[in-house]
Amino acid sequence: MSEFQIPERHARLLAYAESLTPPTGWKIEISGDEIIMMAGPSVIHQRNLLLVREQFDAHRPAETMPSENTDLASPNVGKLRNPDLTYIPLSALEEGGNQVPAEQAAIAVEIVSPSNPENDLVGKVRDYPLMAIPLYLLIDPREGDLTLYAEPSGSGYRWRWNGKFGDPVPVPAPFGFELATDALLRYPA
Repeated sequence: MSEFQIPERHARLLAYAESLTPPTGWKIEISGDEIIMMAGPSVIHQRNLLLVREQFDAHRPAETMPSENTDLASPNVGKLRNPDLTYIPLSALEEGGNQVPAEQAAIAVEIVSPSNPENDLVGKVRDYPLMAIPLYLLIDPREGDLTLYAEPSGSGYRWRWNGKFGDPVPVPAPFGFELATDALLRYPA
């Protein structure tokens, strides 16, 4: 069996994106043939992420570690995404570098940005299942909405749960708990 080869154009785009030096507080992602630069998060975003992370940390599988702003790479589908929070295997540390194969992530958690909501609501809903990320938790402080996606396939996620801030989110294995969301904050109107 031959070793997997990254498509040439994706390898060039990835190399170019890695050569960029974004301004402080900005991050870079790749989706297909597009490079996406995003500004750093607001304090409400950071607080909501902290509330969520503390709960996930209490239920994380022992062989994983939390990571904020880790590049998850899927060169075979031309994707490099950087979720607000993910849990990756400790064995990923042996690889070194700045990227982790996306299929090793246990979950991707995103808090919708008010300046670029389509990136989380459309782009990542499309990209994360293609990248074989098993769970995608989407928190939208603009409207107070919550969506949890599971069971990725080539055409999207096969399972979806929707709720509002205040509803407990049924997070499946490998975490296996109900995420409390009553303390999440909405963005100001």
